[in-house]
Amino acid sequence: MSVELPSELHFLLDGAGALIVFQEKDASWAGVLAFSSEERARDFLRQSNLEAAEIAAIATGDRAGIAQLIALVKRRAVRNLLLDLDYATGKCIRVEFQG
Repeated sequence: MSVELPSELHFLLDGAGALIVFQEKDASWAGVLAFSSEERARDFLRQSNLEAAEIAAIATGDRAGIAQLIALVKRRAVRNLLLDLDYATGKCIRVEFQG
């Protein structure tokens, strides 16, 4: 199944500027949180009471930027991207990193 990504991905950053990832209970890997809009990212922050320093966006057409992002998070045992994670239900679109 292919997933059509939005024109921008919005990521949550901690106080040190690192991407915030989500690790499911008893899982050895994590997923980086990404949202299709800034509004969805802010909704997640409200629901989860997570304190993020900022929301940063990257254009999905920025192939070099996306490649750098994937290379960065794969070193942190991050297996996939969790797009539009709903805090209450856990529903989201999982985009597996390849290569």
